[in-house]
Amino acid sequence: MKRIAVFTSGGDAPGMNACIRAVVRGAVYHGIEVFGIRRGYNGMISGDIFQMTSHSVSNIVQRGGTILKSARSKEFMTPEGRAKAYEQLKKFDIEGLVAIGGNGTFTGATLFFDEFGIPTVGAPGTIDNDLYGTDYTIGFDTAVNTALEAIDKIRDTADSHDRIFFIEVMGRDSGYIAIQSGIAGGAEMVMVPEVLTPIPEVIEILKSGWSRQKSSSIVVIAEGEEAGNASDIAEKIRQQVQPDIDMRVTTLGHIQRGGVPTAYDRILASRLGLGAMEGLMNGEQNVMAGIVNNELVYTPFRDTIRLPKPISEDLLRMVKILSV
Repeated sequence: MKRIAVFTSGGDAPGMNACIRAVVRGAVYHGIEVFGIRRGYNGMISGDIFQMTSHSVSNIVQRGGTILKSARSKEFMTPEGRAKAYEQLKKFDIEGLVAIGGNGTFTGATLFFDEFGIPTVGAPGTIDNDLYGTDYTIGFDTAVNTALEAIDKIRDTADSHDRIFFIEVMGRDSGYIAIQSGIAGGAEMVMVPEVLTPIPEVIEILKSGWSRQKSSSIVVIAEGEEAGNASDIAEKIRQQVQPDIDMRVTTLGHIQRGGVPTAYDRILASRLGLGAMEGLMNGEQNVMAGIVNNELVYTPFRDTIRLPKPISEDLLRMVKILSV
């Protein structure tokens, strides 16, 4: 393999730049020409492709976001869009791809290979940590620390005013950010999409705390929680407890996606970027590079897309015990 390209797709995640840097410098080290594709599959379709060198990725390891930009491409999900992308790659004689993204990115890469035979190796870039085949995804650690910093500050206000705070964190289909930031932030309750938490159970836990003279409470809620978003849940609880209890809602939102990546995310992204690039060089096709038990592994895209990644029962049990 003499020419490869790297791109980022889907939601941005802190550490993506460190991953790009590892792909580019790994390719340079092995004597392979490497190209960057701007704005994911949209850029592949429009031909926004340029050659990269070691200098192209200087001074980016500490930056959040992605220097290659990112997008979600509806056109690529059509046969016509993928045909346009293939023609653009042919112009540059690109033989393989490194895709940094999540499920949607890997689904597109699988279709692309089935139709045109362009192999892809993926690096898991998503703050949700919801991809099967890796213990942690690029950006997750930074997102947890960003959420934790906010929870710590909100706790100060909650204590000062004897308030209950409902804090909504990202995680449409995954509760990993909620569970880890909740444990680290001393939350009384964590609500995640993977486990149904009845409202009466939340009320019972809060009342138990009040009976022990707890002056404040924190409930961390993943945005995909089945019972509703943080505002919905707060209102349901307000209707069933004393009306004079002071309740507030904070939604952290996209602040969790940005910022300087932690050391852990920079190292993880570098390992996964180099692992993806070298996997492609060594003949791997349609797999995601991941780290499991601190070892580099390759998981077929179809498994990564299809198989669920459940939250540890130990973590859920820990929240219950530590809220006593």
